[in-house]
Amino acid sequence: WRAAAAGLPAAADAPPPAAMPCPPHGGPQGWGPGRMYARLGLTAEQQSSVKAILAAAKPQMQSLHEQMRANHLRLGRSSPDDPHFADVVAEVAASNATLASQRTTQSQHVRSQINALLTPAQKTQLKDLEAQWEARPHRGPWGGHGHEAPPDAPPAD
Repeated sequence: WRAAAAGLPAAADAPPPAAMPCPPHGGPQGWGPGRMYARLGLTAEQQSSVKAILAAAKPQMQSLHEQMRANHLRLGRSSPDDPHFADVVAEVAASNATLASQRTTQSQHVRSQINALLTPAQKTQLKDLEAQWEARPHRGPWGGHGHEAPPDAPPAD
């Protein structure tokens, strides 16, 4: 929810949540916001409002993502042999810190707006779905979004 709500790249153009595909990183069997909202039984009015909130947030979230990607590429193109390498690293680190803060603030603003649309029962159901998602083995060195670690992998922290 948290990370995906920040970007939700496909949601602004997506069909109503009952048929909404999960955004990248959620997969068709994943736990992205599309799947969670589809399970909340949103009314048509709620679906329309969620879509409008996500559409309004998309440009800023996309811009933040693109800036972070540009920083990543800048680091990749720089060489530790360059005498200014430490300066580049420091600049990118500072920039990414600011961008990450903005992304967190924006995603939580979106989350608050959507939360305001939900009924008390839907809020309870969403908390349950989020708890189920958090309990899934998706974190750790092999744990990208719903993938379990290989059987011989050490336990994730």
